[in-house]
Amino acid sequence: MVSIQAPEVRNSGSQYLRSNARTPEIVSPNQELLPLTAKVNSRDCLEIGGCDVTTLVEQFGSPLYILDEETLRTACRQYQDGFKRYYGGEFEVVYASKAWNCIAVCAIAAAEGLAIDVVSGGELYTASVAGVPGEKLYFHGNNKSRDELQLAIAIGSTIMVDNWLELKTLAELSQLPNSVSKTRIMLRVTPGIDCHTHEYIRTGHLDNKFGFDPDQMEEVLAFVSQQPTLSCIGLHAHIGSQIFELQAHRDLPEVMVQWFKKAAAMGLPVECINVGGGLGICYTESDDPPSIDEWVKTVSLALKAACETQQVRLPKLMCEPGRSLIGPACVTAYTLGSRKEVPGIRTYLAVDGGMSDNPRPITYQSVYRCVVANRMSEPITEKVTIAGKHCESGDVLIKDALLPKTEAGDILVVMATGAYNYSMASNYNRVPRPAAVLVKDGEANIILQRESYKDITRSDRLPERLRLDAARVN
Repeated sequence: MVSIQAPEVRNSGSQYLRSNARTPEIVSPNQELLPLTAKVNSRDCLEIGGCDVTTLVEQFGSPLYILDEETLRTACRQYQDGFKRYYGGEFEVVYASKAWNCIAVCAIAAAEGLAIDVVSGGELYTASVAGVPGEKLYFHGNNKSRDELQLAIAIGSTIMVDNWLELKTLAELSQLPNSVSKTRIMLRVTPGIDCHTHEYIRTGHLDNKFGFDPDQMEEVLAFVSQQPTLSCIGLHAHIGSQIFELQAHRDLPEVMVQWFKKAAAMGLPVECINVGGGLGICYTESDDPPSIDEWVKTVSLALKAACETQQVRLPKLMCEPGRSLIGPACVTAYTLGSRKEVPGIRTYLAVDGGMSDNPRPITYQSVYRCVVANRMSEPITEKVTIAGKHCESGDVLIKDALLPKTEAGDILVVMATGAYNYSMASNYNRVPRPAAVLVKDGEANIILQRESYKDITRSDRLPERLRLDAARVN
């Protein structure tokens, strides 16, 4: 065991709780590690949404995604309240559902007045099943199939056009006899703006797979202006994800307004500028992202200033937050299992999940924090590495986690797991994907059923000749 002395950090869990002096109305969820409703109960256990996490694990098993409805709804409202306060023109907040796309999450976002951004036929179908109308759906993607485009047209969603092949395919499909009179599109522009984040989630610089480059745009606009069945309602750009700096978001509107002005001059019915998303969240106590309010204010004032400078009417301002809405609203609960001590080097604690339910550490080298849900006030005594159960040496969720002394069967909670955990989950090693519960006011509801072994083999097929081979062997 590697013991530590940490007098400055007295507790393993309570240090991450929101101060009681700060009410949810003035707290930006993306600046918190735990959901807004998190507290420690009389049993020294973590509660979220009025539900004891250890009781949730007893009831629903582990690993378990626990989504706090109040935190998600608060973030949705803060975006909308900010635009009302700072922009003054028409706006629309669009949930980037690739962060976590399921029927319940789409339904909550839609109930809060948000539109939904999807990036595949599967996400489009899910949002539609959740009851989101076509006019509130925006379909992204750099290589949409013909079938996906036809589905999007049939549903009535706005299609975010990413490249020439897609644009020409849409021009063809929109003229088919069963198509709507006009297919709504927006054009994705690569703005040439870089930002400081992981290279895999930077999307605004020129060398990336998304969008039309600036030197293509005049030809693209000219082509669209000649398509009577396409209605180009605006322009879109996205500079990246998990961004803490505001300067790139200040720079983007000026670029977008230039192209918006050109599009309008060419007779296109442009109404919207979509500045994407990208606001970061806290994964560790050292992370310091801007608040939702600060981000909205920055974008709003920058777009208003660019429009004033270039003498352009205020467009409908759209944005696409994903991580900053859903990320802080969820935690993942695991059950601790085996312990391996390498004297003088490292202590490993294994959990009953890992890279199949959270691939971000092994993919992006992402860093997380954790607490022991049933030992929230016990002092820290050791530094450990949290290892997953998969047959992969890189399956490590957290290195050098500071925890109290633990035992097998304790419940470990990893914080801020709402974004790109479930949505990137897999069946690696044929491990079933976890369940997810939605918690609010002491009530917990399943929103994703835990997979079974039967679910994992549902798509498997055994050719008859292999059955015969097996019979001969036996």
